[in-house]
Formats: sequence, C-alpha cells, structure tokens
Amino acid sequence: MVRTQDEYASAVRALKPGDRLVLADGEWRDFQVLLLGEGTPDRPITLTAQTPGKVVLTGQSNLRLGGRHLVVSNLVFRDGWSPTGEVVSFRRSRAERATHSRVTGVVIDRFNKPDRSQMDNWVAMYGHHNRFDHNHLVGKTNQGATMVVVRDAEQGLDNRHRIDHNYFGPRPNLGSNGGETLRVGTSHDSLSDSNTLVENNWFEGCDGEVEIVSNKSGGNTYRGNVFFHSRGALVLRHGDGNLVDGNFFFGGNKPHTGGIRVINRRQVVRNNYLEGLAGEGFASALSVMYGVPDSPLNRYVQVDEAVIEHNTIVDARSIVIGAGKDEERSAPPVRSRFARNLLVNGDGRDPVRVPGELSGIAFEGNVQSPAASPALGQRVRGTRVEMQREHGDVLVPVGLDGVGLPADLRPIARGATGVDWYPKHGQAAKLDGGREHAVAPGDDTLTDAVARAGAGDRLVLQAGRYLVNQVLQVHRPLTVQGPAQGEAVIAFSRPQLFQIEAGGKLRLSRLSISGELAPDEVGNAVIAVRPGSSAANYELLVEDTTIRDLTVNRGFDVVATGKGSMADLVAFRRVTVEDATGAVLSAAAETDDRGTYNAEQVEIADSQFRRVRGPAVDLYRGGTDESTFGPRIRVRGSTFEQVGQGAAALRLHGVQHAELEDNRFVDSGTVRFTHSVGKPVLVASGNAFSGTPPIESDIAITGVAP
Repeated sequence: MVRTQDEYASAVRALKPGDRLVLADGEWRDFQVLLLGEGTPDRPITLTAQTPGKVVLTGQSNLRLGGRHLVVSNLVFRDGWSPTGEVVSFRRSRAERATHSRVTGVVIDRFNKPDRSQMDNWVAMYGHHNRFDHNHLVGKTNQGATMVVVRDAEQGLDNRHRIDHNYFGPRPNLGSNGGETLRVGTSHDSLSDSNTLVENNWFEGCDGEVEIVSNKSGGNTYRGNVFFHSRGALVLRHGDGNLVDGNFFFGGNKPHTGGIRVINRRQVVRNNYLEGLAGEGFASALSVMYGVPDSPLNRYVQVDEAVIEHNTIVDARSIVIGAGKDEERSAPPVRSRFARNLLVNGDGRDPVRVPGELSGIAFEGNVQSPAASPALGQRVRGTRVEMQREHGDVLVPVGLDGVGLPADLRPIARGATGVDWYPKHGQAAKLDGGREHAVAPGDDTLTDAVARAGAGDRLVLQAGRYLVNQVLQVHRPLTVQGPAQGEAVIAFSRPQLFQIEAGGKLRLSRLSISGELAPDEVGNAVIAVRPGSSAANYELLVEDTTIRDLTVNRGFDVVATGKGSMADLVAFRRVTVEDATGAVLSAAAETDDRGTYNAEQVEIADSQFRRVRGPAVDLYRGGTDESTFGPRIRVRGSTFEQVGQGAAALRLHGVQHAELEDNRFVDSGTVRFTHSVGKPVLVASGNAFSGTPPIESDIAITGVAP
C-alpha cells in the first residue's frame, strides 16, 4: 500500500514478479504514473486501487507501462488532462514498451486538453500481445482519436493485441478530422498485418467524425461489437484481409448513423445486424467504395475479393454499392461476392443506390423486402418478409432460413462492458433542467442573477429596463426569459452582452435587446464565443426576441463564434433584428482549410431581418477532408430586407446541406453557396426575390430535399 507519490516511486523500483502495488483511496493530483517491471505469465506485477473507483487521478496525470506481464486496474482519470500526448500508454519510451500486459477496469472521464484543438490520444497500445478490456472511456472533446494501436517496424508490426468488453461512451461531434473513437494502424504501415482483435465492445454516441472505427492495417477482427446511436461507420480504410463478423448497429434513426464501409482487398463482412441507420454516402448502412487506380497508401485501394454475406439490414436510409465514384475514384469493385444478405425496409422505401459498375460482384441468394431494387434487378429476390423482434434485441424473418443474420446471434449487453462501479450515463445538465428565479429590473440585477444561477436554471425577467455593465459569462446551461405580459428591455455597456464559455449553453426568449449603449470597440457582439475558449457542442437558441441598434461601429454582430469553438445548434425562431452593422451569425472563423467549422446545424424560422449590413449568416467550412457531416442550415418563412447589400444576404461556403423555403429577399445581397467538398445539397423552394440577385451556386439547386 502506498499513500504518496514518493512512496510509490520507492516501491516501484523494488517490484518483483507477483508483487501487488496498491494506491490508497483518494485524489492523486498531478501524478504521472510509471509502472516498470518484469513479471511472468503466472506471476504478473499488478498496480491497482485500494477500492475500485475510489482512486482518482486529477490535474496533469497519466499512466505509462514498460516491461512484461504487467496489470493495471480500477483507476479513474477525471478533472484534468495528460501533460503528454497520451493518458494511458503501453510504453515508457520507444525503447521500453509493454508486452503481454493488461489494462482493465480503468475509467477516463472527460479528461480533455483545455484547448480542444490540441491533439492527444487517450489510450495508445504499443508493443505486442497486450490487452485493454472492461474499461470506460467517455466524453473526449479535443483533437485526436480516443484510442489508437500504434505500429512500426522497430517494435514489430504483428501486434496481436486484444481490445474487448470496453464501454466507449459518448464522444461529441468534433467538427473536423481526428475524432475517431478507435484507430488501428496508419496508412504508412497498412500493407502489413496487425492481427488485432476488437470484440464485444459498446460504442455509444460516438459522434466524433465519419469514422467511428478507422481500420488502417491488415488481418484484424472486429467481432461482437455493438454500435448504438453513433454517427459514422466502421471503416475498413486501409489494409487487407480484415474480418467484420457478428457486430450489431442500432441507429435509432439518428442522423448520420452508419454501418460498414468496405475498401481494399480480401475483406470479409458477414453475420452483421444493422437497423435504423439514417446515414447516407460514406455513412450508409453498407457502402462498398470505388477505388483509385494504382492508389497511393493514403487514398482508396480498389475493392478486390470482398465477401459480404449473411448480413441483415433493416430500415436503412441508404445502401451504396459504388460509393465515392468520381474522376479520381474510378476503379469499381472486382472479384467480389454479395451472398445471402437480407435487406428489409418496413416502409417500402428502396435504400439501394448503385452509382457505378456491378459486373465485378457476384450476387447469390439475396432477399429484399418488400421488393427488389430496380438498381439490382435480378441480382436479388424481391418478396415481402415478415419480421418479428426476439428477446427485445433484433428483428428476425419469419419462415425464411439461410438468409441474413444467423438466428442464434445476439448482441452483448451494455452492462457486460466497462465497469459496474461507474455510471455509464453521466447526466449532462440541460437547458431548463434547473430552478426558476425571478429577476427585477435595474442596473446589474441581471448580472447578479447570472452569477448566482446554477446549471439549467431559468431567469425570468419582469417587465422593465435592465442595464448590464459586465460581460455575462455563460459556463453552464442558462435560460434568460422575458415576461408573458409587457417587455423586458436589456441594454449593455460592454462590447458583448453574453459570452459562451466551455460547458455553456444559452436560451434567450421574449426579450428586447438594444446595443445603443455598447462602446465602439472591435469585436462587438450581443453573444460572443471567444477564440480559444474550447466552447464545444453547445446550443444557442434565440426565440421571440427583438435585437436592434447594433450600430456603434462597422462590425457589430448579433452572434460571433471564435476560432476553435463548435456549436451543435444555433437557432433563431421568431426573431427580429433591425439595424446592425455586422452579421446576424458570424460563423466563419475557421479559415485554415483543415475542414473545421464553427456550427454543425443552423436554423432560422419565421424571423425578420432589416437593415443588416453584413450577411444574415456567414457560415464557412473549408478544405477537402471528407471526415465530417456538416454544416447544415435550414432557413424558412423569414424575411430579409436590406441585408448584405452589395455582398451576400446568406454566405454559405462548404455547407453540406442547405434548405431555403418560403423566404422573402427584398433589396438584399445574393444568396451565395460555394461547394468545397463532398456532394452537398442545396434545396430552394417558394422563395421570393425583389431587388435582389438570384441565388449564386456552383452546384445544381433542387426543389425537394432528398
């Protein structure tokens, strides 16, 4: 038993095979744990907690292992971040790696770098024959994969690791590349086999980017895993001869939930169950890609000798055979087999898309319900199949044998993964989930109320005038709401009224906000998210509110998002904005073309914008990386009068999905839509333009959303 870091350092130097080192219960702050030793198969060296879950490593802490036959268990990393590039590392240095070692029952809970653009990996497996099992990883928000298998010729490429029974809990949308939950290898060494086994894990709410699992090596097995309400897909990105067998994908019709993407040679995808997946394109329930002829290592190798058999796909939005076909990716799948798969859509929709060539795929014994897709023709048998749910888990066909998922396969229970002494659903604070407080008019009465408010609290303002002399910092979910009768008018004497910080969410309702008293300073905004704040995955809702008199300088915005910030949702509903010299929403801080952006989803509904010098929305996503889904914007039932004159009323660059419905543009700038990556969609219907140029778009405009 050790109770201090000095005692630990002394004890670890004397460890022998069979020794058991125990950390005393309590908080261990700024502790870089280094476990070195040489155990034996029957007498490993063990590091563990006095009580599971009662040893918490905080501050700048991490864990490194070096040696053989080491076991670490029952630690918690929380309320801090690693001072290095890894929280748990199976090596001390390039020369001292762990082999035949195990990390089990470890929790890493929101142990993020304070700057979300700074990259790290929570777990890095080096060496060979190591095991990572029954661990709990949840809430990674900064750049970098949650877990990686790192390979190089120096340590040996044949790793033979085992990653099993872990709970990979919610990982929010990163808004850029680098948000994978698990990556096995890199493109550089992808032509060699890792032979890593990934089995019986839960991936829940893993929304970081389009690749939940990024396979970049050969010979790996993915078996018995559950992907639950996770955006993205299991992607066989690089490497040959991998097996994806007996996994379960439950999308719950959540947007962008996907299944399996097939690339490269000799991949086997069989006995998988995929239900309610609403993803499209690269995040389809099943996507078999086109490749690049003579592809370099970092691009897309042609699908060759793939076997896709005995899979059941139920109520999928999209199945794509020939995904990614373009001038570069021009090589269709060859010498492949698609056999005894069951495709069922209860609503009768046909999910199958075939943008390219099918002659290189042999089809045998497949069934589609209620009818065969015209894109597949005689390659599948079309018939209505009755499905019934067994044991509350999966839908199985009635009276149809030998097609789809084997009848005896069932998903592993959530409770059989991770640890049983740490909750899997930490309840995040929500808007309007707290207490309600009445606020009287006056100078800084709102300032004081915001300072006292708890997470999720609602401040209800009485009718009258409120003067705010400090920037109101929003670190937690907060609602500020005006009265049902009368008017609550807010004026502010600082450059910003609200500033959203990490952990903050904000809802404004039934207010009248004036910028007439704001100073003439650069960066004026009603609501700001400062650069470097790491505010991420926040919601900003402005409803039934009037905002006016933002004229003290030339760039007074309503909402200004800073570099490095990321909103899940920004919404204006029944809002009036009059007389502003900047933009209503300025979300264009990410200009380095790395594919990052500042808002995933923007909504404008039933609102009025008059005499706004800048664009109502300036939404930017640059670069050509294909690892993200957004941004998305929907604008409906709104009027834009003298908005963005001489420039753009709406400036949408790199937006992936835009819908403009039943809006009026009067004496305003154009709607400018610019394509940067992917296959974006621009839907425009029922819009009226008076004294306003027509929509400028470098893609075709449709009238109906796909």
